[in-house]
Amino acid sequence: MTEQELRAIVRETLARHGAGRMPSSPGLASGPHAIPRGLCDGGQHVHHPRFPRPIVAIVRGRALAGGAGLATACDIVVAAESSRFGYPEMQRGFVPAMVMTLLRRQVGEKAAFDLVATGRVVDAPEAHALGLVTRVVTDERLHVEASELVAQLALASPTAMHLTKKLFYELDGQSFEESIALGARVNALARTTPEFRAAIAKFLAS
Repeated sequence: MTEQELRAIVRETLARHGAGRMPSSPGLASGPHAIPRGLCDGGQHVHHPRFPRPIVAIVRGRALAGGAGLATACDIVVAAESSRFGYPEMQRGFVPAMVMTLLRRQVGEKAAFDLVATGRVVDAPEAHALGLVTRVVTDERLHVEASELVAQLALASPTAMHLTKKLFYELDGQSFEESIALGARVNALARTTPEFRAAIAKFLAS
């Protein structure tokens, strides 16, 4: 599978004696399905929004510090009920600097400062309520639900998905008028793609 064919990248974190790291799933760190360089290093917070495919985090167990930051940087986060999230860097004399921008955008200033200043660990339901997690499922259903989600994402038009994700993140910092104008330009561009025209022709022929 080439990078151009890749529809979704899945990352999984496993509970490992409370470790805060978030290792890549086997098969995604190297080989033909390797995650592109830059998504695995400290620059993932910048590169993830620019990657044309949706990036899904599958979280089971404790995602702390770097693990929580990596999940925060993904487009969709599916978490098992047993999952825990936290940013305990300050308790260790460090600063959660890399994740701060995304965290503020996702949960708001008050909640974000609470999480990083106290380093408290939140369970999956609270993480979902805060906006850190997209979906919470039972531990037993985690991989089934995640597999179904990734399969659904894979059915989407690659071009439409690319344009949708690009527009989604480019709306940050835009005024209302600029956002509407940008949406109109992307709408017009999407109508010129072969995939769109093929879909319309199929619909009209049905």
